[in-house]
Amino acid sequence: MTSTHKVTVALDFANLKDVKNLVSQLSPDYCNLKVGKELFTATGPAFVEYLHSKNFKVFLDLKFHDIPTTVKKACEAASQLGVWMINVHASGGSKMLEAALEGTSKVKQPPLLIAVTVLTSMDQKTLEEIGVSRNLEDQVLHLAKLTEQNGLHGIVCSAKDLHFLKKQFNPTFLFVTPGIRMADDVANDQVRTMTPLEAIKAGSSHLVIGRPITQSKDPSKTLEKIYLEINQG
Repeated sequence: MTSTHKVTVALDFANLKDVKNLVSQLSPDYCNLKVGKELFTATGPAFVEYLHSKNFKVFLDLKFHDIPTTVKKACEAASQLGVWMINVHASGGSKMLEAALEGTSKVKQPPLLIAVTVLTSMDQKTLEEIGVSRNLEDQVLHLAKLTEQNGLHGIVCSAKDLHFLKKQFNPTFLFVTPGIRMADDVANDQVRTMTPLEAIKAGSSHLVIGRPITQSKDPSKTLEKIYLEINQG
């Protein structure tokens, strides 16, 4: 299950009225949509079905990280929703990653399965805080290779990591990059950010963009501006 869209809009909402208002301003012809923990907890599978009824492809961003059996069953349940892509934490290890992939294979059209390496909100100090002795780049590369070795389709990573990642993986391996900001945007709680054009040039497969679009006065026009920047680049 593939998608040619470069932009996936992150629906970081908990209020159903607000998120439906935003969705009404976007088109499935130009973007995919990401449903994360906040929105899924508030609205459940019914909202995923609603987005499908509007012909959007959905990235279900729940970042499963648990014992292998639990992750397998969670991935199977997520796959049955007909979503385009789901994710897990690569730091769950090989047995968990294998179980996740097995869970997605239970449906006729399995979603893409990708793994989070190091969250874009984390820096070297944060890694040290949780007991990771590798430097940040080595940790990202280690988890990316673990993901590939276990047969997943790609990773979630910072676009800033692509300069040392891209050359080490098969061209079909996906790099999904959150933390994307326009040049004049504030970073919010993201530490390692890039502009859309910078990320595409670096080799991003899919840009995950939230607040720069969802909090703009005209989300559709902002999305148009992003594609214009990419195409002109």
